[in-house]
Amino acid sequence: MADIGVFAKSARITGPSRADLQAELKQRYQAGASIRSLAREMGRSYGFVRNILAESEVELRGRGGAHRRKT
Repeated sequence: MADIGVFAKSARITGPSRADLQAELKQRYQAGASIRSLAREMGRSYGFVRNILAESEVELRGRGGAHRRKT
């Protein structure tokens, strides 16, 4: 897999670089990585990674965790 952390922290990512990043993040996300783990690995925000995934038209998973049942 390509290294997704090669961009400067505040660099604008456009064109072919953005398309490559979308494909890589989509592949990792669909393989089970969380948005938070991808963001941490890249040094980017959760929102940035989520937007990249949304642009690549990936189906985002729901939030995990325990659910309360009505009593």
